[in-house]
Amino acid sequence: MKILDRYIIKTMAFYTLAVMLIWAGVYSFFSFLNEVNEIGQANYTISEAMIYISLKLPDVVSGHSSVVILLGTLLALGHLAGTSQLIVIRSSGISIMNITKIVLKTALVFIVISTLIGEFLAPVTNQAAKNSRAQAFGHNILSKNQQGFWVKDKQSIVHVGKNFDGHLFSDVMLINLKNDKTLVSVGQTDNALFDGENLMLEKIDLYQIDQSEGQKFNNFNVDQLTQYKVPVAFDQEFVSSLRKKPGELPTWDLYNQINFLMQNGLASDPFEVELYKRLVKPFTLIAMIIFSMLFIFGSLRDASLGKKIFLGVALSLFFELFSRIGGVLSLRFDYNHFLVASTPTLIVLVFVYILLKRKSAQ
Repeated sequence: MKILDRYIIKTMAFYTLAVMLIWAGVYSFFSFLNEVNEIGQANYTISEAMIYISLKLPDVVSGHSSVVILLGTLLALGHLAGTSQLIVIRSSGISIMNITKIVLKTALVFIVISTLIGEFLAPVTNQAAKNSRAQAFGHNILSKNQQGFWVKDKQSIVHVGKNFDGHLFSDVMLINLKNDKTLVSVGQTDNALFDGENLMLEKIDLYQIDQSEGQKFNNFNVDQLTQYKVPVAFDQEFVSSLRKKPGELPTWDLYNQINFLMQNGLASDPFEVELYKRLVKPFTLIAMIIFSMLFIFGSLRDASLGKKIFLGVALSLFFELFSRIGGVLSLRFDYNHFLVASTPTLIVLVFVYILLKRKSAQ
């Protein structure tokens, strides 16, 4: 690796890390303000709130990595330009295209790191944050995976394999216990509906168990019921909060969820939009970085460097906002989600590549 490459990478890493720390600090401050009203309820203390906010940070860093990397890159280039180092680099025969390649290679390393955080670390810490907060508020949740959850209510234990919207469940198991914790019955159904007070299980296979002699199963009866209603005390808002939003799922689980929904004839559009957005995200960030760099290397001689950076960031963020609006419109009007997600990025990439080639040749 050349000395110039190492120096640019070091400068970009410094400013990107600085932006990330500031971003995390601002998020933590405002998140704590949002939690203030909850502190003191049940067992939710200041320390519990701080643990909850800290566990959410990997998800925040990953979710806002595009903006963090963009700002860090532009501040690094702004520092090099402001100290006339870019002029020296250009004077030594290094073209704009070569500088751009070094910047993009470094940005790609940051993208890979943020992707790994988002795929492997953030889901774990995000789940731990939710579990910690739920336990502090006294919710009697036993465990929870990406699609469903286990929850205990009085003498019943409910397992939900798929939680679609807090109302509609799939792959549900109901375990009924006596006061002495001995097993009474086990029910299994493919579909269940929660109305806030009762869990309505449809076409359930109910196994009634007789344990008259110690813990041995003397016999059990199988009843196939069209409907079976069970009063449950867990609140609907809590159950709704257990549902994983598309943005909270790792990419592989997101892909599996899309397949599951499509196979069962259910709408998968929000999950598809999220999947395509993630696939296009690295290219979108590259497009924004190159687009913003045009202003630093541009011919706006009457504008200060700060104005150039601000204008580049503003236009790049406007581009990202436009891309997100495209995702919303694709859901609303049922456009092809992949084309809507990728077309703006491809257009900008081709446009800035042509401009960079021209500037590099000057």
